[in-house]
Amino acid sequence: MRVTDTDLALAAALAEAAGAAIRPFYRAEYGLETKADTSPVTLADRAAEGAMRALIERAFPTDAIIGEEYGVKEGTSGRAWVLDPIDGTRAFISGRPIFGTLIGLVIEGWPMLGVIDQPILQERWVGVMGRPTLFNGRPAQTRRCPDLAKALLATTSPALFDDSQLHAFEHLDGAVLSTVLGGDCYNYACVASGWLDVVVEAGLKLHDFAALVPVVEGAGGRMCDWQGDPLTADSAGKVVAAGDPARIEEILEALACRGH
Repeated sequence: MRVTDTDLALAAALAEAAGAAIRPFYRAEYGLETKADTSPVTLADRAAEGAMRALIERAFPTDAIIGEEYGVKEGTSGRAWVLDPIDGTRAFISGRPIFGTLIGLVIEGWPMLGVIDQPILQERWVGVMGRPTLFNGRPAQTRRCPDLAKALLATTSPALFDDSQLHAFEHLDGAVLSTVLGGDCYNYACVASGWLDVVVEAGLKLHDFAALVPVVEGAGGRMCDWQGDPLTADSAGKVVAAGDPARIEEILEALACRGH
């Protein structure tokens, strides 16, 4: 399940291609539509994913591709490139540079390589399981959090939780110092760089979290589901990211107090 230098080079090329496709639409005419699940999609989302898929198909024709906008291309290699061209489309259409392009490589069901690329701010986090995460080429490091009561917590929106999940999140919210709303994938990048301590979300799909796991864990953090199990291609999408792994049990206990 090794990530090769060729994989890393392709991941960088994918991020460059996606950024080149996205930037002309930022704070410009982006062709907003609403998908069947009521989430927004733009011309930028589709152009970026199309550009990335073309590069993957040329470089690794037997690899699977799982993309938010164009679905699944089956493969035979046991490897899948998992793409979210704009994670945080609502931020993108609002002119806020806290969205990102997510590029993951899942091998035999395990997230092994991840990129979080912010093409407007020119910020890029690259994580490979077993290696240090890099932020713009330099090592990224999560920060220690000696007490959950001093932690900064983030989630994209409480509206994305169902009732029992919201009760659980509110219990955790009451145990931390402060909570930040909004941010999508950018929150996980901030955990990797030591600016946030905890992110908790539910209802994520593989394209939402596959790239995040190697980035956060390569920076010294930990990601798991709400039961503490590792995140894989089969995970249900209830996600915890902690910059300090020592706080994981307290986070899970807080979430468990109000249901699952």
